[in-house]
Amino acid sequence: MTKTVLITGASSGIGRASARLFQSEGFNVIATMRDPRAAGELNELPNVHVTRLDLEDETSIEAAIATGIQRFGKIDVLINNAGYGLYGIFESIPKDRLMQQFAVNVFGVMNATRAILPHFRANGSGTIVNVSSGAGHFTLPMISAYCASKFALEGFSEALAYELQAVNIGVKLVIPHGGVGETAFQQRAAQDFANENTPEAYLPFLNRSVETFARLGGALTMTSADVAKVVHGAATDGTDRLRYFVGDETSGWLKARRELSEDDYIAYMRANFA
Repeated sequence: MTKTVLITGASSGIGRASARLFQSEGFNVIATMRDPRAAGELNELPNVHVTRLDLEDETSIEAAIATGIQRFGKIDVLINNAGYGLYGIFESIPKDRLMQQFAVNVFGVMNATRAILPHFRANGSGTIVNVSSGAGHFTLPMISAYCASKFALEGFSEALAYELQAVNIGVKLVIPHGGVGETAFQQRAAQDFANENTPEAYLPFLNRSVETFARLGGALTMTSADVAKVVHGAATDGTDRLRYFVGDETSGWLKARRELSEDDYIAYMRANFA
């Protein structure tokens, strides 16, 4: 039987690339997004059902799952891809924006997962793929809230994997690190820095950090399609592997985190933004 995947955040980036790839590989695709008007050509692809899902609206999560099952009969894979990064000096970020960062990146993923689990248990199988980030393994200035949310996602997913193994449901983490070119991470960061009401004492550090991010942004080569291939592989390889890293593991911050001593690692990271 044809398998069905539900993808959150399918309007752009990794989610959109994943929807295209799974459809081309013979899956039924439930492509969800906050505003279905952004679906574009996804509406024209066979076996693709576009519907609304807002991770801050639990009713929309339940409705998207229900309409997907009604359309295709069964869901086999949930890809928790939707999320965003909040940028700026921590002291200058309003509390409501910090709460929203966790509402989407952490609690939204938890709510989507909770909503699908009864269906997976009834089927006796299922796979959950959570799209994480290198920022769940190393940290960077200006994205403290984003890092915190991705560290939380990593811990949640790992602990959940132990529980769900008992009911034949798999949990996978796909971890892009080093930046994905067309998601405009660095450009968005620079724009948000300019809009923050940052205390003047931070400005020299902020300006140096923006320069570092901009320099790194010019060297990005990984695309959303590259990450989508790993997402597809994680969902279909039939193994109990938990983490799938996407990016150059021979250099950069992830390599430093893995290979340097604690003191040397902290010194290395501080030097990047000194």
